[in-house]
Amino acid sequence: MKKELRPFHDHVTCEVCGRTILKGERTEAYLAPGGQRNTVCELCSVRAEHGGWIRESAHGQAPARGPRSQERRPIFARLRRRPPESLNGTSAQDRQDVPDTEGAEAEPAPSNGENAPPQRERERERPQNPRHVRAVPTTAEVKLERALALFNESAHQRTVAGLVRSLGEPWITAVPDADAPSAVTVLVAWELSWYRYRVDLGDADDPVALQAKGDELADIEESLRDWNAGLDAEGRLVMGVASE
Repeated sequence: MKKELRPFHDHVTCEVCGRTILKGERTEAYLAPGGQRNTVCELCSVRAEHGGWIRESAHGQAPARGPRSQERRPIFARLRRRPPESLNGTSAQDRQDVPDTEGAEAEPAPSNGENAPPQRERERERPQNPRHVRAVPTTAEVKLERALALFNESAHQRTVAGLVRSLGEPWITAVPDADAPSAVTVLVAWELSWYRYRVDLGDADDPVALQAKGDELADIEESLRDWNAGLDAEGRLVMGVASE
């Protein structure tokens, strides 16, 4: 398996999870279906393969061209199978040009619109495309617990668990968003990097999104450094077990 080592000053990001590759972390090149070359970290290799990406090291092993489905027959064989002309001089092609009206079915008469529903009623009957919305808790404590539960169900939790194996226990903050009543900000930080997520409690489709990331703790707002959460024994984010 071909691996790549990146120098510390070369800022490289994983094309799957979007995070910056850390110093000493190994990456691998994948080829997208369109032929584009992408850099993928070790944590996202399974997701890249599920998405149809192929390892660049194994790209040359794929067959370049599939087998031909059927060989063409020689021209003499095709001529021998040509149907003979009839006695009256009419060929098979000429007979095919004559329309057969005996078994033709009569086309249905167009509707005059008497029994059709009015245009406005048809428009009201068309099903709308409703947006899947969850009920948003009202208290801050329940909001935080619900936000961490949604985060643990997302793929971002697996990214954090992978970083814990390399960087150790993180500092975690979870606070309600003052500008959006249905949103909660989750910050996961180490000495070398930090990640800020936004959890939309009302979004039932894709509630967790990465908002920002960085390398310096000094770039984090002071209000987000009041660590009030941590990890349990299974690596999931929980409230009330903040790291020292």
